[in-house]
Amino acid sequence: MQTIIKLAPRTLVPIVSRCSKHTLPDLPYNYNALEPVISGEIMKLHHQKHHATYVNNLNVAEEKYNDAKANNDLNTMIHLQPAIRFNGGGHLNHSIFWQVLCPKEGGNKPSGALADQIQKDFGSFDKMVTQLSNASVGVQGSGWGWLGYNKQDQRLQVATCSNQDPLQATTGLVPIFGIDVWEHAYYLQYKNVRADYVKAIFDIANWKKADELFQKAK
Repeated sequence: MQTIIKLAPRTLVPIVSRCSKHTLPDLPYNYNALEPVISGEIMKLHHQKHHATYVNNLNVAEEKYNDAKANNDLNTMIHLQPAIRFNGGGHLNHSIFWQVLCPKEGGNKPSGALADQIQKDFGSFDKMVTQLSNASVGVQGSGWGWLGYNKQDQRLQVATCSNQDPLQATTGLVPIFGIDVWEHAYYLQYKNVRADYVKAIFDIANWKKADELFQKAK
């Protein structure tokens, strides 16, 4: 039986260089394309307000970090690391999240190499969905539920991350499919019933993209 894991966080030490600023990525579909699972209103707010804020705050934090580094101001550099972790994680997480969703299609299940790996590691697609759903619904407060790939063990695993901690930087697992369980991702539509949102999101899962991420991670 698979064990849902939450690995001990690694220490994140940002290495920031003076390069082009981060930008808000375009969505690969219209804001209302995921209806009725996720409303156009939620998608617009989520993308234009929440994700955009992470990008803006990350750019500000990195600029301050670079200035502190240039001045050899170690105290300020350490002070800025939580902001880079939070906003950088928010940017990374959402950039993946938009890609692994797509307009609703009938019989939406993975195929190919990802389907075979899920069968091997979980016993069936439905068992994987159950584990990932339970883990995501069970996140205390805000965070993410993930299906990730463990390169060392060469297997898929279910994991959760708190707040905007990015999966790979904090657990070593490569993100394959993620579920945002911050309230801003669903509350306007699903109110406090997170389980209904998590159940519905599998109807708009982009397993083709998830398979691409899996193939790249191997």
